Amino acid sequence: MNKLACDVVVIGGGIAGIQASLDLANMNYKVILLDSGPSIGGKMILLSKTFPTLDCASCIATPRMAESTHHPNIKILTYLQIVSIDKHDSSFEIKILKKPRYVDESKCIGCGRCSEVCPVEVPNEYEGGLVPRKAIYIPFPNSLPNVALIDKENCIKCGACERVCPVKAIDRNQKQEEVLIEAKAVIIATGIDLIDYSKKIEYGGGKYVNVLSSYQFERILNATHPYGHILRPSDGKIPRNIGYVLCVGSRDLNWGVKYCSAVCCMYSIKHAIMALHHLHDAEITIYYMDIRTYGKGFEEFYNRAVKEGVKFVRGKVAKIEEDPETKDLFVYLENFDTGKVEIRRHDLVVLAVGIVPTINDSALFKAKLNVYGFIERKLIDVDPASTSIDGIFVAGTAAGPMDIPDTITSASAAAMKAALYIERKG
Repeated sequence: MNKLACDVVVIGGGIAGIQASLDLANMNYKVILLDSGPSIGGKMILLSKTFPTLDCASCIATPRMAESTHHPNIKILTYLQIVSIDKHDSSFEIKILKKPRYVDESKCIGCGRCSEVCPVEVPNEYEGGLVPRKAIYIPFPNSLPNVALIDKENCIKCGACERVCPVKAIDRNQKQEEVLIEAKAVIIATGIDLIDYSKKIEYGGGKYVNVLSSYQFERILNATHPYGHILRPSDGKIPRNIGYVLCVGSRDLNWGVKYCSAVCCMYSIKHAIMALHHLHDAEITIYYMDIRTYGKGFEEFYNRAVKEGVKFVRGKVAKIEEDPETKDLFVYLENFDTGKVEIRRHDLVVLAVGIVPTINDSALFKAKLNVYGFIERKLIDVDPASTSIDGIFVAGTAAGPMDIPDTITSASAAAMKAALYIERKG
């Protein structure tokens, strides 16, 4: 078993975990940053732009990723599973299992030749399943570490990747590695997942090819988008009439979660504005129950969307049906303003999917969860980074739905609390 020691372990390599790690490292604390995925960056690195400024998300996240990778006080471990977190007096023991990539990280140069020759194609989870990836792949262009990994479940062991690898980095004999980390404090920054929209069967999610999740549409709008243009998946045509359905899974007592996911209104407005910038003659309609524009510049962003031609219809969408021949979609809704049931046709429909916590094992993280499954904050108004366990702190959306500026602020607060805790313990 490999043993490591540090001042703070940060669990989660999204923007919250990266920001907390950098803040601590710049205060000269030793940090180990853990991420279960093969790359750090979390959800933000896969976004197109941020609201309400439409700044490039990657332009914000990538420099922080690079800085954390090269910072002398930060050690990054990816592609792992946390086995246990135990507190002993004034320190914590975190046991992890580092999964085998079947590619030697110290040798791989990220050239991508292995992916070029691999004959196996499977849906690319980083592109929302819209396009395929290979059985050996680098997750996305600016992955850190920029190292390939083999999807063992889909690999056919043809040997093509071994034959072309210029540095002989393929290692099919790799085994999982146990690592024990001793730390003085822990920051949980595990982020969020999206609600499984395919369970909303009346909306046709996962069934109708032209009904997309908000994440899939985010990827289509991205500068590195899978299609090269805004196209609808069924026939490759440019959509001229797009419908956006809000609160899919959020604020829904019958299906999904009770709470508002906080960001859906704003990312939907962002998508609408961005789509109009690409498709100047498109008609875009957002179906909503309430528009919640509570942040700085948010109301102005909403007003901008209205001025640029986005249509907002207050109502409740009951179901979505598909024309089996054209693959066009019919949205059935109750219009709250008119009190009438309406049927509207769209080329493409996007579901504004709500968010849920990634934590599914409360016993593992020790800290108490709130009624919604997020890490409970000790005193949310005056001490939002502290949890029920002294020495364990929470950052970002692990504590609840929030946007990127709030996430970064939360991460810096958690870093400062961890530093104060360590100094107090001596």
